[in-house]
Amino acid sequence: MATLRQRPPYEAYAGITGTFLAGLGAAGALARVLKREPQSRSALDLAVLSAATFKASRTISRDDVASFIREPFVEGEAVGDHADPAGEGLRRAIGELITCSRCTGTWVAAGLTSTQIVAPRFGRILTWALAAAAASDWLQAGFTALTSKANTLTESPD
Repeated sequence: MATLRQRPPYEAYAGITGTFLAGLGAAGALARVLKREPQSRSALDLAVLSAATFKASRTISRDDVASFIREPFVEGEAVGDHADPAGEGLRRAIGELITCSRCTGTWVAAGLTSTQIVAPRFGRILTWALAAAAASDWLQAGFTALTSKANTLTESPD
């Protein structure tokens, strides 16, 4: 039996996009009023921002600890990797946004970048802490993979 596909909530998408752009504009205007400029613009800054964005967006969209954020916008339990957006209109659009780590990443990157300009000390601490957590995730995954492979090789008869 074929299921009917819901019409995408285009109006809500437009509202979300407008909010995103307005937020960036407000952060830029506040930075101008406060006479703040980005402190650094190096390749290292971009790498740290990228790692921090990865960590925060994965946490928001996937980790159980952030399930309270997703819960109002998904069907059933918000824990785990496979929560489906619920409802219609804005509720559905937000559900689609926060269950997609790439989509959430855009918002996180904008927030971290804005924070680094408007509140540089806090923004830098937050960004570097998240980047360190992302590096830790990768190191933990690599360590687990290497020890698993080593255990498999040790247990295999020649």
